[in-house]
Amino acid sequence: MGKAKGKSGPLARRPDNSAFKQQRLPAWSPMLTANTVLPFFYFMALICLLLGVWLLLTVQSTQEMKLDYTEAETCSKCFEMRKNVSNAAQTCTCTVKFRIEKAFKGDVFFYYGLRNFHQNLRRYMDSRDDGQMVGRKNKLKNPSTYCEPFMKDPSGHPIAPCGAVANSIFNDSFTLMYHQSSGDIVWAPLLREGLSWYTDKYIKFRNPPTDNLTLEQAFEGTAPPLYWQKPVYELDPSDPMNNGFVNDDLIVWMREAAFPNFKKLYGILHRITKPFMNGLPAGNYSIRISYNFPVQYFRGRKEVVLTTVTWFGGQNHFLPIAYLVTSSLILLIAVVLTVVWWKFGKGGKNMKE
Repeated sequence: MGKAKGKSGPLARRPDNSAFKQQRLPAWSPMLTANTVLPFFYFMALICLLLGVWLLLTVQSTQEMKLDYTEAETCSKCFEMRKNVSNAAQTCTCTVKFRIEKAFKGDVFFYYGLRNFHQNLRRYMDSRDDGQMVGRKNKLKNPSTYCEPFMKDPSGHPIAPCGAVANSIFNDSFTLMYHQSSGDIVWAPLLREGLSWYTDKYIKFRNPPTDNLTLEQAFEGTAPPLYWQKPVYELDPSDPMNNGFVNDDLIVWMREAAFPNFKKLYGILHRITKPFMNGLPAGNYSIRISYNFPVQYFRGRKEVVLTTVTWFGGQNHFLPIAYLVTSSLILLIAVVLTVVWWKFGKGGKNMKE
């Protein structure tokens, strides 16, 4: 007689005699027949088609106007001036005129756009100090080495904010004006606050503690980025909630774009006065541009984008087209399967017959 197996034998390692561990639970295995598969394919094609048409109509209900001013006739002088780095401190303004044929109704969003500017390069994206941007005192005067070569200025002062991202901030400014039929020119007010994400504005970006000091005193001992025309505490001196590291323009720029062609929000039409209470009326407009940002070094382009939005966002045709293409592919597969079933599988026939 063999010896009985103890707890260390095979019986001890066997799973419990339960329906779950012994895999005796009831199961359902679908029978994939033509009567179940083909209706499913046609149904999914119809759903994708309806979604694609609905989203396409939604996108087309938005209005958008793009205005490339890189080498516009009135801005050609500024374009040539920015070719020389030594002219960086000199100001240059130009005015671009355009016409809106159909009124932009509702909220109108004002964007600036860049082309061929690669914010998604790893070295560029790493060139920043998030600890400094949340106002840590030790990081304000001792930024991360990731910011090199934009960590200190030539005199040895720490740069705030440091890094290539902040140093290359887009610094053109715009003034939108409406030319009424009477000949009067009305300035279109743009909201320059509330442009950034809530988490960015109140969590990821904070000014250093002032301790009853002014913001300028809190940044004492630091230097602005090399290509900036003014320090960070003078970005918006009139509004403490939009100055320093919590400035909306800075925050919007610091959120890097994924593609080389992108646009970033500059302002939102403030619809509190006539004739802008319902949006931008049709007519003649002009944009006064403070032309500062050079694009010659990377062969880029600059543009202004005026657009309305819906619940789906701005004028982006990618998702509607993706649904329509998916619907077409599913419908094509369904038709092919129907033909194969009709020819070889209907009535019990098969390939051998």
